[in-house]
Parts: sequence; C-alpha cells; structure tokens
Amino acid sequence: MERPRAPLGEYIQLLLRHGLLEGAPSLTPALLQRPVALVSCDSRAVISNTLFLCKGAAFRPSFLQSAMEKGAFAYVSETEYPDIPLPCLRVRDIRRAMGLLADFAYGHPSGGLTITGITGTKGKTTTAYYLKAILDDALAAQGRRESAILSTIVTDDGVTRRPAKLTTPEPLELQRHLWNACSVGVAYMTMEVSSQALKYGRMFGVELGCAVFLNIGEDHISPIEHPDQEDYFTSKLLIFRQAAAACVNLDSDKASRVLSAARGTGRVLTFSQRDPMADVFADHIRKEDGLIRFHARTPQHAGELTLATPGLFNVENALAALAVCTVYDIPWQSVERGLRSATVPGRMELYESRDGEITVIVDYAHNGMSLETALRSLRREYPGRELTVLFGCTGGKGLDRRAGMGNAAAALADRIILTEDDPGPEPVEEICKEIGSYIALRGKEYETILDRPRAVRAAVERCAKPAVILLAGKGSEGEQKRKDGPVPSIPDGLLAQQALNWAQQAEETS
Repeated sequence: MERPRAPLGEYIQLLLRHGLLEGAPSLTPALLQRPVALVSCDSRAVISNTLFLCKGAAFRPSFLQSAMEKGAFAYVSETEYPDIPLPCLRVRDIRRAMGLLADFAYGHPSGGLTITGITGTKGKTTTAYYLKAILDDALAAQGRRESAILSTIVTDDGVTRRPAKLTTPEPLELQRHLWNACSVGVAYMTMEVSSQALKYGRMFGVELGCAVFLNIGEDHISPIEHPDQEDYFTSKLLIFRQAAAACVNLDSDKASRVLSAARGTGRVLTFSQRDPMADVFADHIRKEDGLIRFHARTPQHAGELTLATPGLFNVENALAALAVCTVYDIPWQSVERGLRSATVPGRMELYESRDGEITVIVDYAHNGMSLETALRSLRREYPGRELTVLFGCTGGKGLDRRAGMGNAAAALADRIILTEDDPGPEPVEEICKEIGSYIALRGKEYETILDRPRAVRAAVERCAKPAVILLAGKGSEGEQKRKDGPVPSIPDGLLAQQALNWAQQAEETS
C-alpha cells in the first residue's frame, strides 16, 4: 500500500480551510504542483521533496538549514527565517497545523480503522488491554488478524512492535502508526489518549469510533504540564470532539459535566457499579478462588464475568471495555473469554511466597488517586494482613503527586518505604523528603531507602507475616530516568521474585 503524495498546493489549501495560514505565500505554479514526498519535523530524516515543520521550544534555525541541504523544498513555521532561502508557509498555530498536515500526508488513515480512544486519570492501560483481549478473541473467531494497540506499555500497529515512548505519540508518528495498521488490514485499534496529547493537538484529524472517559483526579499539575486542575480536566474533555460514540463512567467525579461534553457525539453509553440505571451495570462483585467475579448487564446481555487480574477496582475498567464492545456489537462470548484471559504487564501483577504468607503486588499506580484505589482494594482483598507500600515520585513534573501519594499511603498503609522512581533532574532524597513531609503531617512513620532493589528486598524481608506488599509506580518498566538520561533497571516483578527467593532461602537456613 503506497502512501499518498499530494502536491504542495493541496497542503496549502488545507491550511487555508482551517484558517491557519498567515498571509499568502508567493509560489510558482511548478512549486505548487510539486508532490510532497515526506512531511517531517526531524532534519535527520529529511529526503528529497520534504515539507519541513519547524516546531518545539528547542528548535534552532540550523535544523532548517540542515533540512534544506538534505532536500526540503518548503517549510511550515510560526516564524519566518529570512536567511534560509526556502518558501515559508507561516501558520498561527504550529501544533494544530502539524496534526492536520500529518493526517493529510498519510491519507487520513483513521477513516479506515475503528479506533477506541481511552482517557482518564487511572485505568487507561488496563482498560486498553481488556478491550484488546476481547477484540482479539472476536477477530480470531472470524479468522482475522489481531487488533492494534498504542499504550503506555507498548506500541503495536500491526507492522512494528516496540516499547512505548509516549502514552500518545506525536502527530507524525501517530499517523504513521495508523497508516501502518491500515496498510496490513488491521480492523480495530485501541489507544490511550493523554491529557497532553489532547491539549497540544496530537490527536487532530484522528477519527474515533468510540471515546472512553474513565475518571478524573488530580495529576500532571506542574509548570511544564497543566497549570491547574481545570486545565487538566478541560483538556481531557476534548476527546469527545472527534468521536462517533462515547462511553462515560457515572461513578467518576464530575460525571454530569463529562456527560454534557459527551453528548456532542452520535451515541452515549454509560457504565456504573452504583447506578442501576446505567446502560452497562455491574453488581455482586467479589473475590472468589483468587479471581474477581461480578454480574454484568448491558442493553442486550446479562451474565457472570471473570477477571484473572487482581484488584476489585478493575471491575470499573472491565465495564468500560464492555461498554465499548456494546457500541461495536462484539459477541458476549468474546467478552467472557477476553476478560478472563486478559493480562496487563505491570498492572496488579501478583507474586507469592511458597507458603502463601507474603503476597507482593506490582502496579503502575503513580498518582494519589490510583495509589489510594489500589491500597483500598488490597485492604478488602487481604483482610488482616500487614499492608506495606513502596513508592517514589517522578522529578520535574507531576509535582502534585507527592502530596496525593503521601496522603494515600499515610491513610491506608501499615508500613511505608520511599524510594527512587524516575527522579530526572531532582535528587531522589529531596523528592522522598517532600513526600515524607505529607506522611509526617498525618502522624505516620516512613522509611527512605534510595536504592530501589534494596528497598524492595527490605520490604519483603522485614514484613510481619501474613503480609501484602504493594510495589507502586514502575510496573514493568526496565529503566530509571535520571538527570543524565535513562539507565537500565530491574523491573519490579523480577525484584519481587528475587526478594521472595532470598527471604525463603534465609528462612530455610535459619
């Protein structure tokens, strides 16, 4: 499948239609008719007949000079560079222009896919994996290839599969993934949609078959992300502007405002564990034989469903996936099989000692809302056990997480260990000290062990059995982001297994 190569004049017409072009560039007919071979913002990737995009706070004119030397024949920018002898398409909003141009350059690939966009403060990844498992079961029954997924964990577009760099890729990369999926006949794509992607236009031009709004809590509030909670919330609500249908959680905060925004789509389905009037409803939720079971009802079906992943709170994510499947008319049997078989790397992964006296849960919970939810669920699922939580916070962003996670730990955990979690530009000890100040305000003690492997081992070796230990924040990630860049690290699941083995060996030799 060949990627379309439209002439430069059609790109200009697109910018004009959306009111983005500042002034009228003076171009020869030959230049207007010249096919654009590539649209790129990376001077290293430029080939002959590239339309180059100048974007980002770190952009320098030398990048444009390099792009010209490699074959760029025009550029799009909010600023004109007179010293660079190339035609400039000056735009009023480079982010919006980039999204629209990327979509056009790849021939609007989202029009050939059924894409589900999932947003929320917590649960996006788990919901995405639940939905993918269900869709893949339904597709396999039809003899068709599996669906694609763009998540915090992995980018899998049917052509390439690799660890994800961003929750939602930048526009040119995103549209390339959509085009890849179309080119090999993928029918469904499930993608997590971050507030940053919506705020800064990475999703411009992407058609969503369904938009899912899970919940809203405080997160990503910092000078480089969202200035306040309202900006964060309104950014997330933008997802409905490009969706044909919406699935809304009635149990979330501000559900009425979410519903109001969702009504702009063609169809709205609600889901709930509290309101029996919801379109998709769950009750009789329980843990049984190590599995999560519940009764679910949709407008077409009703019956028992099972989750193999721990965490009673995951019923919310399962309901969201079920609501989407209701929109798409996915068979109930595929819902049953998909939910029961679904696994989510780094989300509520369970490891146990041989005697069952120590249970370690690895989860990506990395903000106050998700940590509180996980701890409350573990209290219910493991009554009478000592509850230990180990976590840290990222450096340089998401600064509100320190108070949220500190308060959640102080309120719900018996033991608290603070450690490293992507400190970036900040010293780990300073981050832990700030988190600890919120814990201390609640009269709770905590321990700081900066080295994460040593902290995990201490969490296991010093627990009072029977115990449950939550390793929060890193999930299945295999690197720590430090001041000088990412460095390899041991994933929490492997650290948990090592610590349990050490504890077992120590017990056997004592």
